[in-house]
Amino acid sequence: MATLQTIRTRAGLLVAIVIGISLAAFILGDMFQGGSSLFQGDRLEIGEVEGQSIQYPEFQQQVEELGEIYRMNTQESQLDESTWVQVREQAWQNNVRRIIMDDVYENLGVAVSSEELFDMLQGTNLHPIVQQLFQNPNTGQVDRSAVIRFLQNLESGAVAPEQREYWLYLEDQIVEQRIQTKYNNLVGKGLFVTTEEAQNSLEAKNKQVSFDYIALSRNTVADSQVVVAEKDLKDYYNANQENYRQEKNRNIEYITFPVTPSDADYEDAQQWVTDAVSDFASAEDNVAFVNSNSDVSFDNTWYKQNELPADIATWIFEGDAEVGDIFGPYFEDEAYKLAKLHASEMMPDSVEARHILLQVNTQEELLSQQELADSLKTAIENGSDFGELAQEYSADQGSAIQGGELGWFGRGQMVEPFEEAAFNNDINEVTVVPSQFGIHVIQTTGRGDLSRQVQVAYLVRNVVPSTQTYQNVYARASEFAGEVTNKVEFDAAVEENDLNKRAASVRENDRNIAGLENARPLVRAAYESKEGKLLQDTQGSTIFDLGDNFVIATLASATEEGIADFESVRDRVELAVMREKKAEFLKEKASAAMEGKTDLAAIASELDATVESASNINFNSVQIPGVGMEPAVIGTATTLDADQISKPVTGNSGVYIVQVTSVTEGTNQDVESEQMQLAQNLTFRAQSEAYNAHREIAEIEDQRAKFY
Repeated sequence: MATLQTIRTRAGLLVAIVIGISLAAFILGDMFQGGSSLFQGDRLEIGEVEGQSIQYPEFQQQVEELGEIYRMNTQESQLDESTWVQVREQAWQNNVRRIIMDDVYENLGVAVSSEELFDMLQGTNLHPIVQQLFQNPNTGQVDRSAVIRFLQNLESGAVAPEQREYWLYLEDQIVEQRIQTKYNNLVGKGLFVTTEEAQNSLEAKNKQVSFDYIALSRNTVADSQVVVAEKDLKDYYNANQENYRQEKNRNIEYITFPVTPSDADYEDAQQWVTDAVSDFASAEDNVAFVNSNSDVSFDNTWYKQNELPADIATWIFEGDAEVGDIFGPYFEDEAYKLAKLHASEMMPDSVEARHILLQVNTQEELLSQQELADSLKTAIENGSDFGELAQEYSADQGSAIQGGELGWFGRGQMVEPFEEAAFNNDINEVTVVPSQFGIHVIQTTGRGDLSRQVQVAYLVRNVVPSTQTYQNVYARASEFAGEVTNKVEFDAAVEENDLNKRAASVRENDRNIAGLENARPLVRAAYESKEGKLLQDTQGSTIFDLGDNFVIATLASATEEGIADFESVRDRVELAVMREKKAEFLKEKASAAMEGKTDLAAIASELDATVESASNINFNSVQIPGVGMEPAVIGTATTLDADQISKPVTGNSGVYIVQVTSVTEGTNQDVESEQMQLAQNLTFRAQSEAYNAHREIAEIEDQRAKFY
């Protein structure tokens, strides 16, 4: 469904032409205006990194070039919107990395020389990308002569423009990858693990403790048992402001007017199918008739009785239906349908076959390979050994070594032309058929048990909202929109009309809102609106056409990037302070219970608690079994001697008292190996963290949301 878009599309080409001319006039007019021209630098700035502006025209060109690379890699003629989102994101990240790191590389003298690039592209140390591109599929070896020929053709202009662009893109990627590797290695080599660090790491791994503990949960302390003053809240907030850093965010509230089929739409669909019965019954070419008139294309699958819907199966297999008979009209899956028995045959469930695949890469090869296929077919029919011919000629190496044998297979396991030939052949019959993989010489060597199978032609009319239905729903949305101008009126109208108001929190570059299709326009509008106002689309309308919904929304609240103000996070601060106060309360209670006692069970009895146990814990352990993440408790336990009782320790979920019951020291004393392992870990971390460290301190302003 497409709501207003459907209405606009049905309005015809003339509207599109008029809109196109008007838009062109607007853009051209704005080009020649001064002052706030659309084409001023600040208006076209899509972002800024370290003071360097990224302009929309250049960025969009990069996106288009990268999109072309995506198309070539995926062999898709068009990219869908989700892929374009990925392409734009990659283009943005490429720009950010380039701007941030270029100065770093230059200052350090990190670069790739022309000699080094030559070696990677055609020398003795070919880059893996080049190796993959020019690998001989039969031998698995790199065809160096093919590399040289390609580069010579590249210089002479004998390659297609898109191939040239693709190669230049790969060259850039190879250079960038090598520079990054050099830089990461440089950082990694600059990291050093001391002997003392390695020794401490070994001791942490070697020492294992088992301990008993008492856990006092914060949940046992009532809020009324602690006092939280305003000063406590302010002091905590001021000391922990980084915990309340927030992203730019918008909270919207909205209502939807779903566009669903009306009773009249159901009646129209049913009448259409009813009127089509006689034409469908008399149609001689069921495939053409269905493909020309049905909302669902012809399905050429052969079905057995248990694979069809129950009512259709009963009509065909238990009734007296003959080829050409009609079943229906009937209603199913929001559609009115007619079913026509298209074909009925006794067919095998599976077949055994073998084949020879001849690959086709050019139009010239098609002719020669077709002649070869016909020759092979004749030779096989005259007694030539199929297996020997398969080993000599077949491009399907997996089956060729087996003499072309594919074994037994059922319906739906092979591409359609291959399947039809294999199942329609008699035993030992040879057929030549083309597919997307090339030309196949197929011989069926076995046929399974026969059973009745049928093809059914379905004439389907989906029940969808009509233009009138779209207009009726839009009229209701317009009536509501005409009554409200701000959030106060919006809320009052929602309550008065007993409508279901929804809420969503969106970031600036978000594209999706749960339950709404193509929600990007609504997100952009949220960032262009003011609190308490209704959101407007680019034409100034407060009604958004989002898939199968008309949406009216208001901006409930907005937050900007930075430290949240105290009042906006008061509840979170109060919860954090309350946790601290309850921990202090429990620590005082535990300390009082511990006075004069050296037995953990006695302390537990005083606290009305139980003693639990944990075994084989070392300093590197991440959690206590049955408890969860408690690094402070683990750290305390691993520093205690046997039988020693700790002071009360504040953990994530409460306050703990720990007594170590046993200490086991490991025997690994290989400090040198530990030192090497730690150094390797640091080098590995450098590969990702070196760039991230530069990125974190860089000044990056992302304004893509203005354009996409």
